[in-house]
Amino acid sequence: MAGWDTLQVLVREEVVQRTQEGCDTQGFAQRAAEAGEDEGKLLALMKELSLLEVRSDFPYQEPSELEEIRKLRPEGPRSLQAELPEQEWRDKFHGAWLGRSVGCALGKPLELWPFMAGANGNPGWKNVQLWFEGANAWPIQGFTPIESPGSKEMGLELAHFGLKSTRERIAFMETDDDIRYTVLGLIMLEEKGLDWDSWDIGKLWHSRLTYSQVCTAETQAYLNFSRMTSHMKPDRPDNWKDKLDWVRTHMNPYREWIGAQIRADGFAYGAAGQPELAAELAWRDASFSHIKNGIYGEMFVAAMISAAFVEKNPRRIVEIGLSEIPATSRLAADIRKAVEIASAAKDQLSLVDQIWEAFKHYDPVHTNNNAALVTAALIFGDGDFEKAVTTSVLGGWDTDCNGATVGSIMGAALGAEALPTSWTAPLNDTLYADLIGFDPISISACADRSYNVFRKLSNQLTESR
Repeated sequence: MAGWDTLQVLVREEVVQRTQEGCDTQGFAQRAAEAGEDEGKLLALMKELSLLEVRSDFPYQEPSELEEIRKLRPEGPRSLQAELPEQEWRDKFHGAWLGRSVGCALGKPLELWPFMAGANGNPGWKNVQLWFEGANAWPIQGFTPIESPGSKEMGLELAHFGLKSTRERIAFMETDDDIRYTVLGLIMLEEKGLDWDSWDIGKLWHSRLTYSQVCTAETQAYLNFSRMTSHMKPDRPDNWKDKLDWVRTHMNPYREWIGAQIRADGFAYGAAGQPELAAELAWRDASFSHIKNGIYGEMFVAAMISAAFVEKNPRRIVEIGLSEIPATSRLAADIRKAVEIASAAKDQLSLVDQIWEAFKHYDPVHTNNNAALVTAALIFGDGDFEKAVTTSVLGGWDTDCNGATVGSIMGAALGAEALPTSWTAPLNDTLYADLIGFDPISISACADRSYNVFRKLSNQLTESR
């Protein structure tokens, strides 16, 4: 069984993944290349790789279970107190949904390899700059221009699936996985409140998402989960916890990529001002398809979004995010490095260049490099919505994901009324999620529903105390 890609590619990526997890994989890359398309040899290699132990001298501790994660996290506020008028709360929820949509739309046309991984001898961020310069739209102060005459000789072009989000065509937030997962988080909290776990995530995906709507780690978990249930006996197996690790790891070398990190928002909105709860809900979601840093990415982002509803200072927001993940992890180390780079950066271009050089060893859609870029953009933006969002997209890698995450955080912190209308007005308060009931829907309606979920969960927590 392959899935997102061929078996050859999955094995090749598994060698990289196990190396990053701290295993000795010497010789495996060559053996994988020599195996060619021989399915038996490739499956045997995958099995061998899965049995490797982490080196004893690996300097990180990276558990995947919540109790163990919490033992290794730093001190943090866990819960933030805020007595805000209802209208201010509603404005913040509206800001979060709007900000996420703006950032996603800015980055969506650029979600193509030359901008994500680099091309023509340039890093990805340089090609993003060249596109805007070639369209006489530099510095970035609006959505991505559909044409860039000055970039034609370099062979640069935009992603065909993101053209509705270009400056000339944008009239709504077009369908995107970053938005779909935010909607799915909202749906889960509306339907289940706090009474759900990773099994329910699998059932939600199978009932709401088609196979073509999931990518990388989500594709592999989606396929694996189908073998844990059936149409005739759809109930949760008694040994689900034992089966979960197979669902999220079998044939899944993408288990530390960005897929979980982009799924945090819907859950974090429901836990506004409660970073510990937001991180726990993110853990429940992420653990369906990811392990270790893949899980931490969603927890880190969820805690930051939750905190942003109460805390405006970007440095403090990042600190709160770090307080919900293991201080002993690769992600925590990378985030701390990103903070250092952003703190010393003199301008936007030097910032993204330094971030690129520091973290380019990761795949363009890995959790760690993108989380580092998000962090750096927040710190460098220093409370300025446009500055933060444009920096996150300029940096390359997963452009729409990073723009959406930074936009969500900044929108929650500032509120809709404070966001520049030059960015929000073109969306016409309209979202297409390619999900029944949300295609289309007004962005403000989504915000209202998230606010109602937030109130419901707050009451549920009060009653349980």
